[in-house]
Amino acid sequence: MRIEHDLLGDREIPAAAYWGVHTLRAVENFPITAIPISTYPDLVVALACVKQAAALANRDLGLLDADKADAIVAACIEIRDGALHEQFVVDVIQGGAGTSTNMNANEVIANRALETLGHRRGDYHLLHPLDHVNMGQSTNDVYPTAVKVAVQFALRRLQDSMRTLATAFNGKAVEFADVVKMGRTQLQDAVPMTLGQEFGTYEVMLGEDADRLLEAGALIEEINLGGTAIGTGLNAHPRYAELVCRHLNTTAEIPVSTAANLVEATQDVGSFVQLSGVLKRTAVKLSKICNDLRLLSSGPRAGLSEINLPPVQAGSSIMPGKVNPVIPEVVNQVAFEVIGNDVSITLAAEAGQLQLNAFEPIIAHSLFQSITHLTHACDTLATRCVVGITANIEHLRHTVEHSIGVVTALNPYIGYAAATSVAADAMATGRSIPALVLERGLLTEAEIAEILKPENLIRSVELQIKSSQTRRSVLVS
Repeated sequence: MRIEHDLLGDREIPAAAYWGVHTLRAVENFPITAIPISTYPDLVVALACVKQAAALANRDLGLLDADKADAIVAACIEIRDGALHEQFVVDVIQGGAGTSTNMNANEVIANRALETLGHRRGDYHLLHPLDHVNMGQSTNDVYPTAVKVAVQFALRRLQDSMRTLATAFNGKAVEFADVVKMGRTQLQDAVPMTLGQEFGTYEVMLGEDADRLLEAGALIEEINLGGTAIGTGLNAHPRYAELVCRHLNTTAEIPVSTAANLVEATQDVGSFVQLSGVLKRTAVKLSKICNDLRLLSSGPRAGLSEINLPPVQAGSSIMPGKVNPVIPEVVNQVAFEVIGNDVSITLAAEAGQLQLNAFEPIIAHSLFQSITHLTHACDTLATRCVVGITANIEHLRHTVEHSIGVVTALNPYIGYAAATSVAADAMATGRSIPALVLERGLLTEAEIAEILKPENLIRSVELQIKSSQTRRSVLVS
């Protein structure tokens, strides 16, 4: 053990630990989720990027000697490469606006830097977590900046996963391009379409949301690093904000820019609210797609049974042979979680007071959870479900041929009143629409065949009827 001191007194710290007394207090004070911040490696890496940029800026300004700066930078690089993440132990949900997270980072970096310089962990008179690692900084500019950097890291993966899923739907759109089926509105037969058109819609929906995420992501490129406690820059060199931003662009390899008004940027979490709203939009649409997949695959004999989802596991402990749509179901649940997280973020943003929002930890936790789980959900849906979907082509053709909905295609040729009468007769007798139209002499067999060609049905091509006799009969009816 080693002894460390803070304003509350002395505490014993395990000698092997890179964290110190402030981290210990936080672990004791916040046994909330049992989820440490190391669960989100992007956040740990982002914290190291921020601390590295700060050390380089303070070295450039002559405020931090080269040996200390180099040791801090070396420790940060190791953390960015994956080392010491297990030392980031404070709970993701914590009081103090993220102070405990910042303290945890300061202590781990300081103790690793001390080792690099040939000293023992805890020899803070040689290199201090606050005086040196946290020089020119406050939790209030470090934590939100690190969260924004980490979110950008995570968003890149989510966008990649969404595009992978969109590509999988596109593959099915091409595969099913000629498979005619009945479209539905309000769960009732509407007009014919192709299964390819249905799957192509899902590709477009995901592509649109990937674009919206790019737009929302651009809003979190603006940071308040250099504003220190409330945005006034107290205890930071006048040139520090400019320099630290420049170094952060390099260390994190992402675009960031210093906010024009640091006081505003320190208290405003609107960019997180905006991003969460787009994540919710994505989740809602993804859940709608999964609802469709479950409905279209319902059966296999007593449901729609238009498509087959790949079987991935047994579906029941009591019903032999049952297979459930478990992949769409798990994606639905991720969507529900994201929607709930958006509510948490909204409430936390609204609860901010005066010059700081104290509730950024729950905002960060909710954002990382939403982004991470959506990423995994898209990957899982693409690889474990969409690529393996097959179509029940004969069944789909049969439903089109016997659907009342095809009467809509005859409206321009026989009139709405006649079409309604034919539809009612078909419903009552179970006979097909073409048979009834032919029987009533409204159209010839050749005309019906031409109008109801699959390619004409799905492209909404209205054909001219050449028979004047037919035209007269339509007018009379």
